[in-house]
Amino acid sequence: MTNKCLSLVVHGGAGAKKGRDYTREIAHMRGVVEAGRDALRGGASALDVVQAATRELEVSGLYVAGRGASPNTAGVYELDACLMDGASGRAGSVAALTGFKSPVSVARCVMEKTPHVMLAGDGAALFARDQDMDAIGDPAAWFTRAGTFEANHPPGKLAHGTVGCVALDGEGRLAAATSTGGVFGKLPGRVGDTPIIGSGGWADGLVAVSCTGQGEYFIRTSAASQVAFRMKFGGQSLAEATQAVLDEIKSLGGDGGLIAVGADGQIAMPYVSEGMKRAGFTGDGDILSAAF
Repeated sequence: MTNKCLSLVVHGGAGAKKGRDYTREIAHMRGVVEAGRDALRGGASALDVVQAATRELEVSGLYVAGRGASPNTAGVYELDACLMDGASGRAGSVAALTGFKSPVSVARCVMEKTPHVMLAGDGAALFARDQDMDAIGDPAAWFTRAGTFEANHPPGKLAHGTVGCVALDGEGRLAAATSTGGVFGKLPGRVGDTPIIGSGGWADGLVAVSCTGQGEYFIRTSAASQVAFRMKFGGQSLAEATQAVLDEIKSLGGDGGLIAVGADGQIAMPYVSEGMKRAGFTGDGDILSAAF
């Protein structure tokens, strides 16, 4: 049966700081949502839409993911991404991937062309090369370094940036995707929540979730899947479940946010950081977009 309540949400990271102008990012996210909405109305699957939207966020260079990422302390750009198809339970991810423009597209290939869920480091890069994924020719020319450590958080803190998308399509299928350049000033080999299924992203038959924030805290709380389990086993609403997870992260000393969409088309975009760049729509409603 066709589901008439299409929904889509994207985020550009929960590292937004008051006093900075995000007009360009908000306009860009609105465009991404418009394109995704049109695709959903045309019958596209939630999985295809979240991948396409996240790839557009990656290659734009406007966010701390994909082209907008910053290097680790060794000067290397290590990128993470995941996506999950709620209808089938399949998932794919890459961690510490170097040399390729769209980590989320490589994650999709991991899901569809290997028996694995995650590939990391050199193995992920070798696989991406074998799949003829778009390679980065000159990192110095490609990366825009959309954020800076000093502009995001004080020294000693986990400054961060991430992008993601969740969607509900016309067949009632849910999907989620997340991509990041990781925290600023990270050690080589550091992996946050983004590529970990259940922490940085999750989708099943009930809800799809994409997280953004200080990944160490999202790992410790299994943030994305915890939302789903609160709804499934605890009977909580989408709003209750998403806020409870973020409240737990805040109680541990972390910050961030998440986006989520339920099987009924309801959306949630809560955060416990200073701001979160986000945009979305549900049903026939207008596109909502903001940073604070």
